[in-house]
Amino acid sequence: MNRRAFISLLGGAATWPLAARAQQAGMPAIGLIQQGTPSSFSLSGFRQGLKEGDYVEGQNLAIEYRWADDDPSRLPELASDLVRRQVRVIVALRSALAAAAAKAATTTIPVVFAIGADPVDLGLVSSLNRPGGNVTGMTSLALQLIGKQLQTLHELLPHAHHLGVLSTPTSLIHEAIIKDAQAAASALGLAVEVATAGNSSDEIAALFARLTEQKRVQGLLVTQDPLFMTRRVQLAILAARYALPAVYPFREQAEAGGLLSYGPDLGDRDRQVGHYVSRILKGEKPADLPVLQATKFELVVNLQTAKALALQIPAKLLTIADEVIE
Repeated sequence: MNRRAFISLLGGAATWPLAARAQQAGMPAIGLIQQGTPSSFSLSGFRQGLKEGDYVEGQNLAIEYRWADDDPSRLPELASDLVRRQVRVIVALRSALAAAAAKAATTTIPVVFAIGADPVDLGLVSSLNRPGGNVTGMTSLALQLIGKQLQTLHELLPHAHHLGVLSTPTSLIHEAIIKDAQAAASALGLAVEVATAGNSSDEIAALFARLTEQKRVQGLLVTQDPLFMTRRVQLAILAARYALPAVYPFREQAEAGGLLSYGPDLGDRDRQVGHYVSRILKGEKPADLPVLQATKFELVVNLQTAKALALQIPAKLLTIADEVIE
């Protein structure tokens, strides 16, 4: 057994006594499956949603955590493990691959997701209003944001004509991202180069070196993917090192040193998921809970990073920004 498998097994074993005590005490247990790492993002929004639905972890609810550590191939087994443990609900946060793995693992245990992709296109639900089956959740429809994100990058870099789009080949919407990015860039009179990242630090560093060689890419759009949340500090450092202005989809990436972010408020999205989990634990069925669409989006500007890049942020962007990091 290799070291990674041993650590994974040990981590899972540590949750067994908790699950057993929860079942003996009549405390419901839910499972949370994520493609990234525990440091990928905060769970405060999700926990707040649970609390507003009268559930608090450790008091009247147990949570089994399963992290794939940015290795999507592990997701099916992690989902199957949660099914074997007979959790009451499986929650897939911020990963369409995790949601797909959970759906494939069970047709009876409710699955609640929070993803950027269209769940109908992915086959997770029959429709947004009538999900059917055992799956529901919330989407921020990431593809619809690509045009706005590229436009924001264009406003920041009006003289740039060639932009990069960073995606991952494992994403379920990778091809759709390429198509939409090319269409949005064409409408703005821009050319885009799609760059695909592996999950190692060296691969990501080499990618930045290639993108900026002879200044062939003058700005970068980082798309929604769990890997880019895990690597958000590295991405910010590389963007600064290569003087490459970049726009990200999430606030957390701007807070980590990214230049700009425009996208859904993940804390609010996760909070809504917590509400749905609470309602299901109280007896409602996923089939009767329509898939919610994110309505809260935010623009965050990091002025410290702008100064380091010797960039002047347009007054228009500063005026409409939800937060300016100084």
